[in-house]
Amino acid sequence: MNKAVFIDRDGVINNDEGHYYIYKVKDFKLNPGIIEGLKLLQDAGFKLFVITNQGGVAKGEYTEDDVEMVHGHFLQMMFDNDIRITDIYYCPHHESLEACDCRKPQPGMILQAMEEHQIDKNNSYLIGDADRDVEAGNAAGLKQSFKIEKNSSIIDVCNTIIKL
Repeated sequence: MNKAVFIDRDGVINNDEGHYYIYKVKDFKLNPGIIEGLKLLQDAGFKLFVITNQGGVAKGEYTEDDVEMVHGHFLQMMFDNDIRITDIYYCPHHESLEACDCRKPQPGMILQAMEEHQIDKNNSYLIGDADRDVEAGNAAGLKQSFKIEKNSSIIDVCNTIIKL
């Protein structure tokens, strides 16, 4: 079984200030400390997963191709910094249009990742910037879920996780 850290995207990995949705590569800017924080986790043996709600797809604001372009850009940035993201899960639904079990605070994306990648929930964590992120991590039975301030560095939380 593998240990993992599940990380929200907008507001945690990238800065979403001034944007309701981030769906263009030109608007995707990493938050301070994200490279260093992810390296700390990776070096400590954690698999890294991105879990993100992308309700703008269901609302017709942007397409799944737009999401994939942003994720491809992000993965290349991580590759260039010797960081390997194990997988990215996103929910294209929006609760105002349809119910699903993947949109946070539901744990569907985390549960899917745990099944597909043999993740030990008792040695895995979540980092998010919203109550719904923490609720999803708790509902999935992760060891601990951390809520950080939106668009801030994750380094302190990463150091905490490594020590647990």
